[in-house]
Amino acid sequence: MVESVPMTRTGYNKIKAEIEHLQNEIMPEIADKIAVAREEGDLKENAEYHAQRENQGKTQARINLLKDKIARASIVDVADLPRDEVVFGCTVTVEDQDDGMEEEFTFVGAGEDDYKTGKILVTSPIGKGLIGKKVNELAEIEVPAGIMKLKVVKIEFAEEA
Repeated sequence: MVESVPMTRTGYNKIKAEIEHLQNEIMPEIADKIAVAREEGDLKENAEYHAQRENQGKTQARINLLKDKIARASIVDVADLPRDEVVFGCTVTVEDQDDGMEEEFTFVGAGEDDYKTGKILVTSPIGKGLIGKKVNELAEIEVPAGIMKLKVVKIEFAEEA
């Protein structure tokens, strides 16, 4: 079964723009650099040629990954979701039951994740473990270091303009 990739319209548009940028700007630049390197002669010992071919492969792999996400996209309208439980698009404050520290996560879809600012994928282990929980409920999430116990302290929603 093909798993859908939840995302907002903003995330969808961001991924589409990245695909267009990679296909229409980056790939032609790489092709030009390959052509220039090819003119320098013997390809066996041409480091620039091999570096650009590798770059081309990595860029094409990124394009393929993004196209796959778009093909499996499921656009979510956050306004239709319940407001009393952890759902896609909400910001949740949790308390780690082991050390008492509080942490805040915003659950986003593909293209919008930014772990430095606390925006994590709703499909991540933490996202999957917290979805559906209400304030004061405990989630036990299996992580590489063992079982993470998080208590939901607060659920908020950003007001969309």
